[in-house]
Amino acid sequence: MPGKYEWVKDWPKLPEGFKMGNPTGLAIDTSGRLVVFRRSYRVWPATGPLPDSPITDKTILIIDPNSGLIIDSWGENRFLMPHGLNIDRHNHVWVTDCALHQVMEFTHDGKLLRQFGIAKEPGNDSSHFNLPTDIAFTPRGDFYVSDGYGNSRVVKFSKEGKYLLEWGRHGKGPGEFDIPHGITVDANGRVYVADRENNRVQVFDSSGKFIAQWADDSYGRICAITNAGANLIAVDDKVTAMALVHLGSDVLEFDEAGKLLDRFGRSGDYDGHKCWYHDVVTDKDGNIYVADILENTIQKFRKVR
Repeated sequence: MPGKYEWVKDWPKLPEGFKMGNPTGLAIDTSGRLVVFRRSYRVWPATGPLPDSPITDKTILIIDPNSGLIIDSWGENRFLMPHGLNIDRHNHVWVTDCALHQVMEFTHDGKLLRQFGIAKEPGNDSSHFNLPTDIAFTPRGDFYVSDGYGNSRVVKFSKEGKYLLEWGRHGKGPGEFDIPHGITVDANGRVYVADRENNRVQVFDSSGKFIAQWADDSYGRICAITNAGANLIAVDDKVTAMALVHLGSDVLEFDEAGKLLDRFGRSGDYDGHKCWYHDVVTDKDGNIYVADILENTIQKFRKVR
């Protein structure tokens, strides 16, 4: 039986000589366009502190999902180390910047509306983050931040930006994290966290009460997860011992109970290059977009059945 998705080759259509750099965050806006957060020439240092100077290139790209052409861009001279991105119901663009230790909300065309956390000041309280990774929204507009590399917690805020609650600490048990790297919320308000270094997805209610974990010895590091309506789409990254060599990534499709419905990528049924999937999003037609930070590209998988 053929797969449910096919790789769209030669997509996107980037300008000649364009340097994407790591595409770290993806979202679909209210018009169905793909919004990308990218690092351009900036790289995460193997050792030492993160950079403290802004990236001079435009770091937010808006891409037509059909043609693959860049139709708008902004975000120059603002971000230090791009990471997560999401779009809320008002079409506002939310991002996390690891080096700034901040979460920021922008209009769709790049006007700063709000920011959370203190710039370049890591911390572990209601007004600080430490290398935050991602953002997710409840149906009523409250939001969660996965925080992240430096802290091992999830923080919830009201839609007005008031700190509400948090949960998590470093570890391997229920409600503990080893790099909460991605986060999403379903229509019922359940919270799904990509617990990267623990190779699992953890599921919580809206107050942080542990519900379940989805784990299997065959999963690599779960880097991201997105709500795709009836199902959840996650991506993993398989590495050798000590994480010295990347073996490639898979796209994983789950139902709401955590049953694995489909899987493709490094496990054998796609003919593209080896990837390291950092983020994932789906559009209204069920097509899947993944951010590959190994080859520094975006892949589109068209739903065919």
